Amino acid sequence: MTTTDDAVPFRPVARVGDIPAGEGRTYEVGGRLVAVFHDGTGYHAMDDLCPHMGASLGSGPFADGMVTCPWHAWRFRACDGAWCDNEKLKVEVFETRVADDAIEVRVPPAATR
Repeated sequence: MTTTDDAVPFRPVARVGDIPAGEGRTYEVGGRLVAVFHDGTGYHAMDDLCPHMGASLGSGPFADGMVTCPWHAWRFRACDGAWCDNEKLKVEVFETRVADDAIEVRVPPAATR
């Protein structure tokens, strides 16, 4: 599920250039840990915690639009958060944008999940 609630503001997490292409970083946004990935042309954001055992997805390898959990190699698509082995299991994805030189993410507060 992608967050698109206009009542939830975009928040800056990094500057363009802070996340190398093919990598991700983890940021705290609205009380939640969010993994932000750069695919070379744009940015993708998702819940940072792997639902399997809680590893940080932001530290996992990112290639071909997929992040691989660094602990047990579960792969998730950045476009919709789906686990590549069973699309019924997903991590939440968040809307991103670049405003001026800032990478911004729209993330609802943890209390409203």
